[in-house]
Amino acid sequence: MVIIDAEGKFNENTYLFDGKYMNIPHFLTVYVIENNGVRLMIDTPQETYVRRFLKKLHELGLFPIHKILLTHSHCDHISGVTNLLKMIKELDVEILASENAIDNLKNPEKMNDVFGIKVKPVEDVIGLKEGDIINLNGLVLEVLNLFGHTMDSIGILDKKNRNLFPGDSIMARQDNETFLPTFTPPDFHESEQLKAFQKLKKMRNEYDSLSFPHYGAWKDDDKEKILNEMEAFYHKSKEAFVEWYNENPSIEDITLKYHDKFIPNSKRLTKETIMGYKFFIGWLIESLKLSGFI
Repeated sequence: MVIIDAEGKFNENTYLFDGKYMNIPHFLTVYVIENNGVRLMIDTPQETYVRRFLKKLHELGLFPIHKILLTHSHCDHISGVTNLLKMIKELDVEILASENAIDNLKNPEKMNDVFGIKVKPVEDVIGLKEGDIINLNGLVLEVLNLFGHTMDSIGILDKKNRNLFPGDSIMARQDNETFLPTFTPPDFHESEQLKAFQKLKKMRNEYDSLSFPHYGAWKDDDKEKILNEMEAFYHKSKEAFVEWYNENPSIEDITLKYHDKFIPNSKRLTKETIMGYKFFIGWLIESLKLSGFI
């Protein structure tokens, strides 16, 4: 298994950090890319973890942050924006996201209602589209539209380091035995999801590693394994959720069935701890309802 999940620098320009979302270790990754004194953060840590996160950046010489890129408008990726900006208010930080995300970020009520989490509005967002370039003093990052998981999901390709940040366009993969599907509410679109899979496979020779937000960077043979299996996993997991819901709509029952069928050997999510992710399974079910699958 070739996964980089330890905090710190893992290629010439990129650092990985645990975002401590909902105080779950190794659930959310925050990345910082630095080149010639300019730094971009990809997604944000849990709101209550921001102060300690900034302390880490100071200790590693990664402060100040100049740009924050949000891969999409789901609460787990944006919850720390407001606190971050408050704590570094003396800095002129650019907030970047898909042009499709601007309304969701300014008006987060729809997301808040679905997830039951009160994220504050994010203003003054610079909208990005397919093919846009983010230039960090000579380090070129290319923007990719990877819709499906949301209709405002973007990825970033670092051609120099041959590293791709796909956001949540593939799956939530915490280790080789712990992974969850992509179909979360409120605006999952299956046809766009399948296009994203094909795009990532078509350009697979342009990158050697996939840096996931949930959790860590996967390289070489494991990168290839993920690309080869992601579409089949999507279909199998979707079909299983539909079948289980039609048999018994209990979230507890479906959560246990997911464990037994897909991640029986997980050491992170065992039969004893899987109920801690019941909230996530509920989101998956809600997405399938909104999409008309159940």
